[in-house]
Amino acid sequence: MSPEQPTTVHGVDDGFVFGVDLDGVCADFFGSIKELAAEWLGKAPAELTDEVSFDLREWGFGEGDYERLHRWAVTQRGLFRDAKPIPGAGPSLRRLSAKGIRIRIITHRLYIPYFHAEAIYQTASWLDKHGIPYWDLCFMRDKRAVGADIYVEDSPANVRALRASGANVIVFSNSTNRDLAGPRAETWEKVEELVLAAAKVAGAA
Repeated sequence: MSPEQPTTVHGVDDGFVFGVDLDGVCADFFGSIKELAAEWLGKAPAELTDEVSFDLREWGFGEGDYERLHRWAVTQRGLFRDAKPIPGAGPSLRRLSAKGIRIRIITHRLYIPYFHAEAIYQTASWLDKHGIPYWDLCFMRDKRAVGADIYVEDSPANVRALRASGANVIVFSNSTNRDLAGPRAETWEKVEELVLAAAKVAGAA
């Protein structure tokens, strides 16, 4: 792993902490798994809609099918290593890091039993490959257990749980979360704007 260098903002050890989800926010999870799902189903990618929910039922998956696809995609096709980045994620995070924002990656990728070492390796390799700066890399299902001053997240369940705990959460827009209230962002440029605004209010930018 190659985390960013420690930064102190206004004398606070952690500085202003930005909690960043990976899949669907930095990594184009749905776009990347769509190609693998098409192969799995024996279809052309164009036959699969982009308007999906988290269980991918719109692609014809039933009970247990998503789990089997996910295991194959990660263990046999290196999904976490080879996923395409969301446009703008790397440049925005590098700019935020350069301004003293502490990037804390928070992801629930330890999904497959007895495959944790490979999942962690693929994740760290992906972050390095795409120049994503970070200080902390946290593999957590319950993201409320990891503190941050502001978060960006696409999972409706995670957004609701974080907000219920009083957290400031930016919704990164996709087809799974359109019913959630803002603040929300369609692009990383908007995420960057919202994070800098929050840091300024906190006296950290």
